[in-house]
Amino acid sequence: MPDGTGPQAAEIRRSGNVEARSLGIEGPLLVSVRRFADARGAFVETYSRRDFAAVGIPDEFVQDNQSMSVAIGTVRGLHFQLRPHAQGKLVRVLRGRVLDVAVDLRAASPSFGRHVAVELSALNGQMLWVPPGFAHGFATRETETEVAYKVTALYAPDCDRALAWDDAALGIDWGLAAADATLSDKDRRAPLLADLGPAF
Repeated sequence: MPDGTGPQAAEIRRSGNVEARSLGIEGPLLVSVRRFADARGAFVETYSRRDFAAVGIPDEFVQDNQSMSVAIGTVRGLHFQLRPHAQGKLVRVLRGRVLDVAVDLRAASPSFGRHVAVELSALNGQMLWVPPGFAHGFATRETETEVAYKVTALYAPDCDRALAWDDAALGIDWGLAAADATLSDKDRRAPLLADLGPAF
């Protein structure tokens, strides 16, 4: 299935120092925040509850997570949590570069099984908003890449699930051969979309 960056025009919303751009599937947003630079370096206001709500992300965040991946080609995902602990995620890169992916798992959605894929990096400073109802994952494109993300629900092991990152039915171009991917045991065993059963 193609990614969500189809031919339709992107909707752009702005508030304060925040800009959010739609990606062709209802829900996910590519977020940019204004960067203030001078001779000392730079300052970025990475989150403002008021401005994020104004651009379409009113959700309350309850936990911040951070990962560091040593090797290029490290894949984390595709992960999600079932209700009542479904998570929305606001993802950004602190160091390095990733291909960040969100797959629509909402059974009633016209874009079920489709995905959006964007490159997030410390250089571009962009963030991906992944709403509840989507599986999320990323593949690193630089060594020692650090990813930080805010989530709308606490980690709940009983609701924690994964989807096979390399499921051909998803049509995700990771720019990475399966043999070159570094995976956890959990992600290596993750089921295909056809075997997943209803999630949302």
